[in-house]
Amino acid sequence: MNEQDLRKMVEQLVEQMVGKDTNEVGSSVTIPTTPAASVVQAASSETKTTTIDPNGCIPDITKIDIKKQFLVEHAKDKDGYLAMKAKTPARLGVGKAGARYKTITMLRVRADHAAAQDAVFNDVSEDFVKKNNFVFVKTLCKDKDEYLTRPDLGRRFGPEELEIIKKTCGNNPKVLIVVGDGLSSSAIEANVEDAIPAIKQGLQMYGITVPDILFIKYARVGAMDAIGEVTGADVICMLVGERPGLVTAESMSAYIAYKPKHGLPEAKRTVISNIHKGGTTAVEAGAHAAELIKTMLDKKASGIDLK
Repeated sequence: MNEQDLRKMVEQLVEQMVGKDTNEVGSSVTIPTTPAASVVQAASSETKTTTIDPNGCIPDITKIDIKKQFLVEHAKDKDGYLAMKAKTPARLGVGKAGARYKTITMLRVRADHAAAQDAVFNDVSEDFVKKNNFVFVKTLCKDKDEYLTRPDLGRRFGPEELEIIKKTCGNNPKVLIVVGDGLSSSAIEANVEDAIPAIKQGLQMYGITVPDILFIKYARVGAMDAIGEVTGADVICMLVGERPGLVTAESMSAYIAYKPKHGLPEAKRTVISNIHKGGTTAVEAGAHAAELIKTMLDKKASGIDLK
């Protein structure tokens, strides 16, 4: 199949997906679409335009809000279905082509899966770490493959890294905020810059300040125990990327513990999870984290011991 035939096939596919005619092969195509079009189901009734470049590329389908996308033809109660979809990111109302999913549905699943893989295998950029003035440290994992296959190494630090941690955090700090890449670099880059100012502002209301913030590469949640052991911190709040899924690749959690140390049971940690734009927003989570930290300091407990 030559390039011209391939381009023609792509244009035909796009035409089927949006239900509109396209121009001749190799030209720039502008397709007027409405909320009824399958690719851009929007809440607004305004007419929109989708531009397809000469190579037949279509817009990034991951930008479509699947809570508003409705692909069922001739639905008896479209408004009721949309009201139900608005309450969940589940893939409802995806329609069908014969006995199969529609092309746009299949492409969206593959795109979301690719985003999840990227979140796991990509690193948080060095520019992001420098921009936020984080102090960089790394666990014992030498690369991403070892990080994924040896969780135990993601909870420990070498002697040189421990010295950096002690120098940065000091002895017996009241509160530490640390950032770990975890299983989603995308989650850190999407949420940390909003979450940390909210935590700091909330703590300032209680007269609490924090030292410089550590960034931990190849971090597991248990890395906070090693930091607590070497610094003697009263409370550590660790922001870490969650394992991504098909709903979002940008979900972050805040793990908070009182006097964390090696062997700390998981039940002793308090967790704020699903921090992302479609769940608990980063600012809201940061404010809540500050309140939890103050409560832990007052009650000298965390996790199930707070109840």
